[in-house]
Amino acid sequence: MNHRPLVCAQFHRAVELIGRRWSGAIIFLLLKSTARFADLRAGIPGITDRMLSERLHELENEGICSRTVVPETPVRVEYALTAKGQALAQVIDSIGVWAHDWTELADANDTKIVDRVAMHVAVGNG
Repeated sequence: MNHRPLVCAQFHRAVELIGRRWSGAIIFLLLKSTARFADLRAGIPGITDRMLSERLHELENEGICSRTVVPETPVRVEYALTAKGQALAQVIDSIGVWAHDWTELADANDTKIVDRVAMHVAVGNG
Protein backbone atom coordinates (compact mmCIF):
# COMPACT_ATOMS: atom_id res chain seq x y z
CA MET A 1 0.00 0.00 0.00
CA ASN A 2 1.40 3.40 -1.02
CA HIS A 3 1.07 6.09 1.65
CA ARG A 4 1.43 9.63 0.44
CA PRO A 5 2.28 12.38 2.87
CA LEU A 6 -0.43 14.90 3.64
CA VAL A 7 0.07 18.56 4.37
CA CYS A 8 -1.01 19.48 7.88
CA ALA A 9 -3.93 21.90 7.70
CA GLN A 10 -2.37 24.23 10.30
CA PHE A 11 0.95 24.30 8.43
CA HIS A 12 -0.83 25.04 5.16
CA ARG A 13 -2.84 27.87 6.72
CA ALA A 14 0.30 29.40 8.25
CA VAL A 15 2.26 29.23 4.99
CA GLU A 16 -0.64 30.79 3.08
CA LEU A 17 -0.97 33.57 5.66
CA ILE A 18 2.65 34.69 5.88
CA GLY A 19 3.37 33.76 2.28
CA ARG A 20 0.78 36.07 0.77
CA ARG A 21 2.31 38.76 -1.39
CA TRP A 22 3.65 41.62 0.77
CA SER A 23 2.82 39.99 4.13
CA GLY A 24 6.38 38.80 4.75
CA ALA A 25 7.78 42.24 3.93
CA ILE A 26 5.34 43.93 6.30
CA ILE A 27 6.20 41.50 9.10
CA PHE A 28 9.93 41.96 8.37
CA LEU A 29 9.67 45.74 8.79
CA LEU A 30 7.45 45.53 11.88
CA LEU A 31 10.00 43.19 13.48
CA LYS A 32 12.42 46.13 13.33
CA SER A 33 10.07 48.68 14.93
CA THR A 34 6.59 50.07 15.25
CA ALA A 35 5.70 51.92 12.05
CA ARG A 36 3.20 54.28 10.56
CA PHE A 37 1.44 53.45 7.31
CA ALA A 38 3.65 55.84 5.29
CA ASP A 39 6.81 54.29 6.80
CA LEU A 40 5.69 50.82 5.74
CA ARG A 41 4.77 52.03 2.26
CA ALA A 42 8.19 53.71 1.89
CA GLY A 43 9.97 50.57 3.11
CA ILE A 44 8.28 48.22 0.64
CA PRO A 45 8.98 49.24 -2.95
CA GLY A 46 6.12 48.53 -5.32
CA ILE A 47 3.33 48.10 -2.78
CA THR A 48 0.18 50.14 -3.34
CA ASP A 49 -1.78 51.88 -0.59
CA ARG A 50 -4.72 49.56 -1.23
CA MET A 51 -2.61 46.39 -0.98
CA LEU A 52 -0.79 47.61 2.15
CA SER A 53 -4.11 48.46 3.76
CA GLU A 54 -5.54 45.03 2.88
CA ARG A 55 -2.53 43.13 4.20
CA LEU A 56 -2.41 45.16 7.42
CA HIS A 57 -6.11 44.47 7.95
CA GLU A 58 -5.57 40.72 7.38
CA LEU A 59 -2.57 40.62 9.74
CA GLU A 60 -4.55 42.54 12.35
CA ASN A 61 -7.52 40.17 12.03
CA GLU A 62 -5.14 37.22 12.53
CA GLY A 63 -3.73 38.80 15.69
CA ILE A 64 -0.27 39.22 14.14
CA CYS A 65 -0.18 43.00 14.29
CA SER A 66 -2.03 45.68 16.16
CA ARG A 67 -3.22 49.10 15.06
CA THR A 68 -3.04 51.95 17.55
CA VAL A 69 -4.67 55.32 16.97
CA VAL A 70 -2.71 58.07 18.76
CA PRO A 71 -5.10 60.95 19.51
CA GLU A 72 -2.94 63.85 18.39
CA THR A 73 -3.45 66.59 15.88
CA PRO A 74 -3.22 65.25 13.26
CA VAL A 75 -4.28 61.77 14.34
CA ARG A 76 -1.45 59.25 14.08
CA VAL A 77 -1.91 55.53 13.43
CA GLU A 78 0.87 53.11 14.35
CA TYR A 79 1.27 49.42 13.58
CA ALA A 80 3.19 46.97 15.75
CA LEU A 81 3.56 43.23 15.99
CA THR A 82 1.74 41.41 18.74
CA ALA A 83 3.38 38.57 20.68
CA LYS A 84 2.00 36.24 17.99
CA GLY A 85 3.69 38.38 15.33
CA GLN A 86 6.95 38.64 17.26
CA ALA A 87 7.00 34.84 17.41
CA LEU A 88 7.63 34.92 13.64
CA ALA A 89 11.08 36.51 14.09
CA GLN A 90 13.02 33.26 13.74
CA VAL A 91 10.92 32.23 10.73
CA ILE A 92 11.48 35.55 8.93
CA ASP A 93 15.20 35.54 9.79
CA SER A 94 15.51 31.99 8.42
CA ILE A 95 13.78 32.99 5.18
CA GLY A 96 16.20 35.92 4.88
CA VAL A 97 19.24 33.67 5.31
CA TRP A 98 17.86 31.17 2.80
CA ALA A 99 17.10 33.99 0.32
CA HIS A 100 20.64 35.36 0.51
CA ASP A 101 22.14 31.88 0.13
CA TRP A 102 19.89 30.51 -2.59
CA THR A 103 18.20 33.23 -4.63
CA GLU A 104 19.44 35.70 -7.17
CA LEU A 105 18.02 39.03 -8.26
CA ALA A 106 16.00 38.94 -11.46
CA ASP A 107 17.70 41.96 -13.06
CA ALA A 108 19.88 44.97 -12.35
CA ASN A 109 16.90 47.12 -11.31
CA ASP A 110 16.18 44.76 -8.42
CA THR A 111 19.61 45.53 -6.93
CA LYS A 112 18.53 49.13 -6.35
CA ILE A 113 15.41 47.95 -4.54
CA VAL A 114 17.34 45.52 -2.32
CA ASP A 115 19.99 48.16 -1.56
CA ARG A 116 17.28 50.68 -0.67
CA VAL A 117 15.52 48.26 1.69
CA ALA A 118 18.82 47.17 3.27
CA MET A 119 19.86 50.78 3.80
CA HIS A 120 16.42 51.64 5.19
CA VAL A 121 16.70 48.83 7.75
CA ALA A 122 20.39 49.46 8.52
CA VAL A 123 19.83 53.07 9.51
CA GLY A 124 17.06 52.06 11.88
CA ASN A 125 14.17 53.37 9.81
CA GLY A 126 12.62 49.99 9.31
